[in-house]
Amino acid sequence: MARAGVAILAVLVAALVLSWAYAMLFPRTAVPVTGEAQRVIRVQVWNGTSEGGIAARVASHLRSGGFHVVEVQNADRPDYFATMVVARRADPSAARIVARYLGGPPVILQSWDSDVAEVTVVLGSDRSRLHIED
Repeated sequence: MARAGVAILAVLVAALVLSWAYAMLFPRTAVPVTGEAQRVIRVQVWNGTSEGGIAARVASHLRSGGFHVVEVQNADRPDYFATMVVARRADPSAARIVARYLGGPPVILQSWDSDVAEVTVVLGSDRSRLHIED
């Protein structure tokens, strides 16, 4: 009976050590919490390039990071040079979190009262600088 207890305890300790090692080797890329309770950030992704499918790939990457992608579509034109993250609220903190997650494209403040999204990502021809997983 004592041997069974020791064996169970050994298995639990081994599982905890493996779990810790995995967490150290493969850290999660979750959305950073900035003092407040983590909240879901609603994001639009617009393709401002002529490359098809790039907006869907960026949207997938954002979803895997915990963002709520509410819209994926083409931008008003296909010749944006630079990728930008547009803050749709007076407080740009949500846009800064998205920009940091994507590798640091510039954040532009263009607040408007929209129920659709807090942040719009407009992809430009420099999209290869983004940190997205394929």
